[in-house]
Amino acid sequence: MSEQTTENKFELLKGDKVLWSVIILISFLSVFPVYSASSNLEYIVNNGTTTGHVFKHIVFVFIGLGIMRFVGTVKYEYIGKLSSILLLVTIGLLLITMFTGQKIEGASASRWLKIPGTPISFQPSSFAYLMLIIYLCRYLTKKIKRERLPLENIIYIFGPILIVFGLVAKDNGSTALMIMMVSIIILIIGQLAWQYVAGFISLSVVFIVMFLVIALNTNLLGGNRVHTWMSRIETFSNSKKTADVEDESLKAKNYQVMQAKAAIVHGGFNGIGPGKSALKQTLPQSVSDFIFAIIVEEYGWIGAFVLISLYMIMIIRIVMIASKMPAFFGSLLVLAIGLMIFIQLSVNIAVAVNLIPVTGQPLPLISYGGTSMLVTYIQLGIILNVSSRIQVYDEEGLGKRQSIEEINDIA
Repeated sequence: MSEQTTENKFELLKGDKVLWSVIILISFLSVFPVYSASSNLEYIVNNGTTTGHVFKHIVFVFIGLGIMRFVGTVKYEYIGKLSSILLLVTIGLLLITMFTGQKIEGASASRWLKIPGTPISFQPSSFAYLMLIIYLCRYLTKKIKRERLPLENIIYIFGPILIVFGLVAKDNGSTALMIMMVSIIILIIGQLAWQYVAGFISLSVVFIVMFLVIALNTNLLGGNRVHTWMSRIETFSNSKKTADVEDESLKAKNYQVMQAKAAIVHGGFNGIGPGKSALKQTLPQSVSDFIFAIIVEEYGWIGAFVLISLYMIMIIRIVMIASKMPAFFGSLLVLAIGLMIFIQLSVNIAVAVNLIPVTGQPLPLISYGGTSMLVTYIQLGIILNVSSRIQVYDEEGLGKRQSIEEINDIA
């Protein structure tokens, strides 16, 4: 009786138990830096209260874990089959955002779409990014049955990538570049013929150059943020000189980066203690984009090492799940989503330590913000779903190799 109860209890955490443990631990630990850094929103931005923000964050954590568990019960094959429709829906939302998008908390980009009749806003670009990647994984799996005509590849692979990239790039350049990067890597891993990959990379370079030239020299793309991107790149290239020059305008541009570096240096090896950050009030976006700097300041390099170790355990488990999954679609999907998470966390940390220009990418499962957090939980829910199916495939004797019929049936 006790054994059966234990089994049912563990079944609540369906899928890879180690991955579940890491996700829950990071989610729990995220409350402390968010509580500390959200005082910036209360006293500097004059937006809400610290208690209100941390309560909202905790609510999103529980909602996210619930969504992750629910997604874990839906067969990932069904999600793959719905990806085409869901991608079209998210593209429609991106089009609506272009004309009715809103700015929140002083942001300079209209990335948010408000749900009518509610105070809830979200970023369609995050959902479009995920749906595009799922769609590409399914298409590349279905492609195994027969070689598609060149026109089909152009329409069904390159078309969606360029459409999503173009719609997202206008207001969110960093996410657009991540979409392009991850998509190309998936095409390579998905064994698309190298001629198509090389052609698409060449086409993408031309497309991006044309976009930049038009945006910088004409008014055809009104409201674009290309000048903001160029300013961030210039600021990054000049950030090394800030300490040696008296140019106040240069120092002002580098203010955000300087405060992040100061927070990291101030934390040292051991940190100054939870909630004791001295720079959270002067560091813009300390609760979201630069929360890693606050973590280092309060918990030191020891805390940073622990957090990065947890992330590395997560990534390693994701790779292990992909390698053990006998179904091609499931394996490719897990690798693709794992790549999305890895690139996002790497970009966030790299920005905090001034290795790359400011991008505005949140730290997965840690940063304050509903859309990114919920999308990350959906991603992890899909991975957990795939991990729960590995034992099923082993029991059914599918093995590591599948016939063409089995692959296309699964996809």
